[in-house]
Amino acid sequence: MRTVSPSDLSSFLALARHRSFRRAADEIGCTPSALSHALKALEERLDLRLFNRTTRSVALTEAGELLLARVAPAFRDIEDALDDLNNFRGAPVGRLKLNAARASAKMVLLPLVARFLEAYPKVSIEIVTDNDLVDMVSEGFDAGVRFGEVIAQDMIAVPIGPRQRTAIVATPSFFERFPKPTAPDHLRELPCVGLRFGSGRLYAWEFERGGVELQVEVSGPLIVDDQDMMVDAALAGAGVTFTFEDQVLSLIDEEKLVRVLEDWCPYYGGLYLYYPSRRQMPAALRAFVDFIRTAGSASPRVNAKLLQRPTAPRSDHDAAASG
Repeated sequence: MRTVSPSDLSSFLALARHRSFRRAADEIGCTPSALSHALKALEERLDLRLFNRTTRSVALTEAGELLLARVAPAFRDIEDALDDLNNFRGAPVGRLKLNAARASAKMVLLPLVARFLEAYPKVSIEIVTDNDLVDMVSEGFDAGVRFGEVIAQDMIAVPIGPRQRTAIVATPSFFERFPKPTAPDHLRELPCVGLRFGSGRLYAWEFERGGVELQVEVSGPLIVDDQDMMVDAALAGAGVTFTFEDQVLSLIDEEKLVRVLEDWCPYYGGLYLYYPSRRQMPAALRAFVDFIRTAGSASPRVNAKLLQRPTAPRSDHDAAASG
């Protein structure tokens, strides 16, 4: 067998993580065509097919799965060893890749990241928003942000940001045409803006008051897949919208939106930054975790304790990573 170089394996790992020539090529800094040629040459040297390719998908073969299982941990060890050199520098250096649901990234993560980057100018951060379930490790993320009870049990989690509360809103002109609901079940008689997850499931709106929990399957002429779009739809008069309180407080204060059923909207336990338990934590991630702990006066805890927290809105449930 002809020699296989570390750069060949880096190309293989990038494609194995992303299952997309375009995204893998962007990661390693080449064109999709160059990556395709490099992988074809690697397969010829190994005399094995590592990927099954179609015009629409890229999937590992059994041989590719075996190579990934053996090579990925070794490359992580190399990355850890190189990252240990940060201990000889005055400040952390490196790049972090974070995953979060869009609403969580906008409300909680982005403000913290901005402050962190001001304090640590030699660190760069990429935030990828995704409302669907992702495998954080295989997708190459250093950490993610989700509600606590959906984080995989082998992850370490740190509280990030305040408790979250939901809000039910529509425009003043909408409530001139339709009666304001005084109980969650009344929503079944009103046009509501629906939220569909990437899995195809429609979100059933969740309520709680005095220990009574309700789920209401709403209907209406408009369904979207993004919470910011739900707010925009409410502002456009498309119907009643279920969203996070922090997203609409200023709009309520400006009387652009009217809030209803406030006494049925409970507080939730809040969001968490979570990351894999590894022998060596990258210096940039360690600095970010310490920054969050200082900002929130909180310490890391294992996820088993988080599972006791109240159920969170499903918009972030489906965005949780499976470890």
